[in-house]
Amino acid sequence: MRGADAGLRERPAARALLLVLAFAFLALFLAAPLAIVFVEALRPGLGAYLAHLAEPDARAAMRLTLTVAAICVPINVIVGLAGAWAIARFRFRGRNLLVTLVDLPFSVSPVIAGLVYVLLFGAQGYFGPWLKAQGIDVIFALPGIVLATLFVTFPFVARELIPHMETIGSSEEEAALLLGASPWRMFFAIVLPNVKWSLLYGVLLCNARAMGEFGAVAVVSGRIRGETTTMPLHVEILYNEYMGAASFATASLLALLALVTLAAKAGVEWRFAKSIAAQAPAGSE
Repeated sequence: MRGADAGLRERPAARALLLVLAFAFLALFLAAPLAIVFVEALRPGLGAYLAHLAEPDARAAMRLTLTVAAICVPINVIVGLAGAWAIARFRFRGRNLLVTLVDLPFSVSPVIAGLVYVLLFGAQGYFGPWLKAQGIDVIFALPGIVLATLFVTFPFVARELIPHMETIGSSEEEAALLLGASPWRMFFAIVLPNVKWSLLYGVLLCNARAMGEFGAVAVVSGRIRGETTTMPLHVEILYNEYMGAASFATASLLALLALVTLAAKAGVEWRFAKSIAAQAPAGSE
């Protein structure tokens, strides 16, 4: 074993080369574009930057983006928890189909997903005329944006939870039920504490995708400025109109939200490192 381990150790020069290549790649393809966004956004000055963000259309895009995320993330948490628990704990007819449906948004283009909702709920769609007669607008309105965002963000929570739940097993849950705990008490006292970190990562990924989704939302929103344009759509509209400073200002705000999300994740990991390590499945390190 010692000889095998020694054979796997790379030379210092090879290690240094790999580190240089890794950091060069990260700097060129991740750090540099992010820095350029902030540089271009602040190039006209801080006053102009704040003025761009204070424009009515920009504020409307921010409100809509936060509203969509606030609706989609809790729904995905509830559905993701239920789906992951069912898949990880039970064997039933149709289980493989359910797993496939969870993964479906990963394999379907967001543009196609948006088009499907247009075909279903649009003015000429299957349910569009009836909904219009009831005074319900789905396409080119908030419900359509929420539906499209739900579709593309659905797998993130479930996919974080399923492997973790399958790894930790169900012995603690069965013991709690045998000791007389109700199913709800077992869920909140055993299941949630065991998967809280996986759930947190799923929520962070889901929230980031909900705020940054472009393709599906672009199809169903109609891009009505001040009404159905989320922040990514607002960035594209401004850029196509050659309003570079305003476009980069909104883009920088989206990037800042992503950085805050990553910082919060890193802060939680650092603050509760011991708890995370204690809950990590055996052999995962």
